Amino acid sequence: MAGNEWRDAAPEAGTPPVRIDTSVAHMARVQDYWLGGRDNFAADRHAGDEAVAAFPGLVASVRSTRAFLARTVGYLTAEEGIRQFLDTGTGIPTAGNTHSVAQAIAPDALVLYMDNDPVVFAHARGLLSSGPHGSTAYVNTDLRDTGKVLTDATRMLDLSQPVALVLMSVLQFIPDAEDPWKIVATLLDALAPGSFLVVSHPANDIEARVMATMAARLSELMAEQVTLRSQEEVEGFFNGLRLVPPGIVRIPEWRPDSAEVASRVGTMWGGVGQK
Repeated sequence: MAGNEWRDAAPEAGTPPVRIDTSVAHMARVQDYWLGGRDNFAADRHAGDEAVAAFPGLVASVRSTRAFLARTVGYLTAEEGIRQFLDTGTGIPTAGNTHSVAQAIAPDALVLYMDNDPVVFAHARGLLSSGPHGSTAYVNTDLRDTGKVLTDATRMLDLSQPVALVLMSVLQFIPDAEDPWKIVATLLDALAPGSFLVVSHPANDIEARVMATMAARLSELMAEQVTLRSQEEVEGFFNGLRLVPPGIVRIPEWRPDSAEVASRVGTMWGGVGQK
């Protein structure tokens, strides 16, 4: 592309505008495009189309991830009694977000979203509206800054009580050199016993060739770099936790509603574990 193209996006009246470089694709906006949203730019659509060209089943896999989020949050709220959710790397709000699923079951559920993408910041606070009894909030925080994540979390959540840490399709943007396993362990160490971890992560051992091509195209066109990981590497995020059956599986196979759901396209590993 010829050069940087900047736009201002004000999340609320009276707040400073957020500077967005629209010439460089960002994952949150690319995923918004895949899901049929409107909060994306030409660079995002180009990156999204290139990835789909490499892996035609990609959009179906992304939708499987949204369904996995709904099933895991519904399970934790209805069956495990979780009332506090820390959802990091949330992306641009769309239907079926954590708060809408949790608060439909438990209206008093508290949901704190975190992301560091500027376009998410520009939209999230206006779109993440809470139910009448619960509370939903958004903060602009980088998952890698664990100290700030935990400090920001304590402003809304009671970390002495169980919390569900939701890391949905975000850890692939943290390279091995930055030790994402340590980042997750640090956050879990600060959470109360009985807390849960939810992870989905793109695989390098499912449809390996097309996934590698897709990841390379995205990494070339986006601000973020994508690291695919194996089932064993994803299991490493759950070290010391009790895995909720069926364990770390292709995300359509995690407690599916039907055999048809279980057979859907899914090139991510996912699971839920309890501290």
